Amino acid sequence: MGENKYRDHKIKQEHTIIEDIFPFLLEISKSNLIKSIIPGRINRRKGSGVPAYLTLKYNTPSGIKMIAKNSASLQEVFVVTDHADETISFLKNLDFVK
Repeated sequence: MGENKYRDHKIKQEHTIIEDIFPFLLEISKSNLIKSIIPGRINRRKGSGVPAYLTLKYNTPSGIKMIAKNSASLQEVFVVTDHADETISFLKNLDFVK
């Protein structure tokens, strides 16, 4: 009964996650540095035909803010961690993080 119906691994799924981003979040969630991943609000943008990717934005009191982008949308993604600098180094080594 202790399971959270809104979580898949460390990823909170109370809201929609934009297409093509979920596999990236699953990959990130495997790191021991990361406590939780919280996708935020989705904004639509004009289609640009670019493949999906994540962009590092800035540190927050609880970790790191990123922006997930695909050809039609962008979405805030909050990564909860106690080790922001180490987590940023880990993320920068992933092909889908810019």
